[in-house]
Amino acid sequence: MILFAIMLHVGLTGNIASGKSHAASLFAGMGAHIIDADRVARDLLACGAKTYRKIVEAFGARILDQNLEIDRRRLAQIIFFDEKQRKQLNRLTHPDIREEILRRIFDLERQSSHGIIIVDAALMVETGGYKKYHRLVVVTCDPTLQLSRLMSRDALSEAEAKARIASQMPMEEKIRLADYTIDTSGTLKQTHDQVEAVYQELLLLELHMKPR
Repeated sequence: MILFAIMLHVGLTGNIASGKSHAASLFAGMGAHIIDADRVARDLLACGAKTYRKIVEAFGARILDQNLEIDRRRLAQIIFFDEKQRKQLNRLTHPDIREEILRRIFDLERQSSHGIIIVDAALMVETGGYKKYHRLVVVTCDPTLQLSRLMSRDALSEAEAKARIASQMPMEEKIRLADYTIDTSGTLKQTHDQVEAVYQELLLLELHMKPR
């Protein structure tokens, strides 16, 4: 069920190292309001926050650095090789992330009666959250390129990178649900042109979704 909206709500997703964040930055440059679920999660995991306390209680001091902040790399080493603990982390964090995203959407809609809000979230399809948006954009890329990007970006071994990719839903399943797809396997210009084409369609949709 789509939330009541006065702005166009768009979900943006894609698997790890697919180029989703780059696409989000391009959409932002074109005028979209971006809510980054990963940044929301970082805020919620700040030392002392409610979500922080739940995570530390569940996983213990082994995930903390010397400043008592959650070391996301240590946490990743646990959850990407243990499906049970990954699901536990998701159960603890997703409700809080969802609540905070809704709050930020509400704040944006108090400021303006029109525009496009794009929520950038990696697990939007897995959680079913994509159903709450007017449109879904899925970012994809060649699997070999995805693996190479991830190993380079996060300084991971091939085994570590493959484990993180395998922990997510197969890209083909997300693409089947997409209203729009963006393939970042090509040049930066080719990616930009795809994002621009999608954004122009979203602008037309937003223009006609309600009376002015």
